[in-house]
This record gives sequence, C-alpha cells and structure tokens, in this order.
Amino acid sequence: MIIAKRFHIKDEIRILGIDDSALISDTVTIVGAFFRGGLWLDGVLRSEITRDGLDATDRIIKMICQSKHFPQIRAIMLDGITYGGFNPVDIVCLNKETNIPVIVLMRSLPNLEAMESALSFLPDKEKRLEIIKKAGTISKVITKDESNPVFIQCCGIKPEFATRIVQISSTRSNIPEPLRVAHLIATGIILGESRGKA
Repeated sequence: MIIAKRFHIKDEIRILGIDDSALISDTVTIVGAFFRGGLWLDGVLRSEITRDGLDATDRIIKMICQSKHFPQIRAIMLDGITYGGFNPVDIVCLNKETNIPVIVLMRSLPNLEAMESALSFLPDKEKRLEIIKKAGTISKVITKDESNPVFIQCCGIKPEFATRIVQISSTRSNIPEPLRVAHLIATGIILGESRGKA
C-alpha cells in the first residue's frame, strides 16, 4: 500500500508537468516542464518513448531520476494516463520509484469502453488495461471556470492535496501551467510550431 505524503503546499511548489508530442513516427518525444507553481519555468526535460509501446513508465522514471531537478520535484503531473498513442503510465510504479506524488489530469472523463476497444488491436491488451485501471478513483476539480472542470487521478497524495496543487498551478487557463507549457514545447519541437491543446 502506498502511503500518501503529508506536506505543506506552497504557491511555488516545484511541479514537473509531462506531455508528449505529435504522433508522426514510431518514436514519440516527451517533454517535462519544471515549474514553480504556475508562475516560473525553471527547466525542461526531454526523452523518447515507443508509439503504442509499453516503455513510458520506465522512460519517465529514468528521465526524472537522472535530472538535476529531481531532488526539488514535489509533484509529477501527467497529461492523461497514456502517452504516444496507447503507451500507458503506471502511476503506482512511478510514485514508488521516484517517491514523488503523481497527479494525472484529464480534460474529460475517460471512456473505458472505447479505450478497451482500441486496445484490442494492440498486443498485451490485458497488461495495458491493468495499468490504466490501477490509476484509481477519478475526482472532479474546478480551476478557473465552474462550467469547464478538469478531472484527476493521483497516487502518493490525497485527492484534496492534489486538487490544491492543480488549482495553484492553473494560472493562465483551467490547465496547470506545467502541462500547458510542456505541450507547447513538445509540439513545437516536432512540428516546428506549437499546436493543439494540452
């Protein structure tokens, strides 16, 4: 059982937001934006994962643990539970290996039935589904606009603390700045210009 950390949440809590780039090849770039709350970008991390693979968890752990920012990171934010198509991130393992709370953010509630259908075309369907389902309970969070909530899952942190971190870091929109900026950088690197929404 993972014990949720207890800590004081400061406005400038160090957060690493991670997003992936466009799916234009079998190798997908992921970018981490290291932020102080939702105010200052302090660093950028980069790695690569396999499109529709099963290496996202290991690659993210390696990217974080090898970073000079590792000792300062107080929360890891993920844009969804899958990267590079259907390469799922095991947030329980990510929390355990880094000892950092993990928060998964989604713009809308996931459609597990549609996800299962899509996974049926890939190898290791059951393993992928197990990783996705391990992410646990989904909570609704209001950031900037009550009519436009976001949804979170978390590991290693209580939902109310995770909610506070999401709210603190959502300074420009209803999406936390670490994720919004990670998306802009990731798509800009690969496509030559930032596109789409985090």
